[in-house]
Amino acid sequence: MRITNNDFCSKIALELESSVQVKTQVIAEQITRLNEIVQLVIRALQEGKKIVLFGNGGSAADCQHWAAEMVGKFKRDRKALPFVALTTDTSILTSIANDYGFENVFSRQIEALGQEGDVAIGISTSGNSPNVLKGIIVAKAKGMTTVGFTGGDGGKLVDCADICFQVPSQSTPRIQEVHITVAHIICEIIEQELC
Repeated sequence: MRITNNDFCSKIALELESSVQVKTQVIAEQITRLNEIVQLVIRALQEGKKIVLFGNGGSAADCQHWAAEMVGKFKRDRKALPFVALTTDTSILTSIANDYGFENVFSRQIEALGQEGDVAIGISTSGNSPNVLKGIIVAKAKGMTTVGFTGGDGGKLVDCADICFQVPSQSTPRIQEVHITVAHIICEIIEQELC
């Protein structure tokens, strides 16, 4: 199939402008909350605690990406930092989903791996993913500090997590773009402060 000589420039520009507008809103509305999250994560790492990340679909990929940047490196050679993505072990995920139901794929891992003082970061663009919500609930019960990354009105995650970062958009692609941008910013600040 051949693409005709369509000009996609205006569509591309429109999408990029939309992304910029959402990020500008984040600066205006969520900067203080993001500062709290950065300080929380840095304090936990300084105290020898770990950061546990979980989410579904694109959010699962963001968790893996974020953990890889911190266990490996973002921009600087440094010691590895204890970030764990609960989205990577297919044997664990499928056995828990099979034996206990998909809503338990994160909570069961948190039950096994989470410790008091660790930080649990649950990512759900809608804020209503049952397995993310259950993971946050179990993390709180274990004495972990819980952080939600979501969008729009935040769904149930707003009331469930200790701190919730909400991207002011209903568009899943825009929400995901901001989540990974913010994760990169947090990575950079962590490297600056701890290394």
